[in-house]
Amino acid sequence: MKESSWDECIECHSAIKITPDNKKAQSLLQTADGRISYLENNKPDESNANYIFEGFYTSLTEYIHAIAHTAGYKITNHVCLGFFLRDVLKKEKLYRLFDDCRYNRNSLVYYGNRMDFDVAKDAIEKSKRLIKEVRLILTKELKLK
Repeated sequence: MKESSWDECIECHSAIKITPDNKKAQSLLQTADGRISYLENNKPDESNANYIFEGFYTSLTEYIHAIAHTAGYKITNHVCLGFFLRDVLKKEKLYRLFDDCRYNRNSLVYYGNRMDFDVAKDAIEKSKRLIKEVRLILTKELKLK
């Protein structure tokens, strides 16, 4: 079944209630921060922009997983990560940006469709914007980092 809401993610066991795990969240944040630091030192060009986007997207998902772990959820797919943003955190705007990035990443990873350089640069910027917004959630609302 393809989930179409957070409730369906719970029903299908794509999101599982767990004991909140701040230690796991901190580990995810450290990994994401290290990757972001590395990526920030690389200027996107025609040959690497798709890979840079993929790295930022991966860090973004680790940030969202960190929030989910502190809220007591383990989420097993990227569709449900989006629904967590939209339905649990009530961040509709972030959900729409995330879903666009998710679509680009799926096209790249699962279908081998490389993005044109301008599309990849745009996807990188969207990912960075999302990371900034999710960091605010982590620091202001959850007091992590």
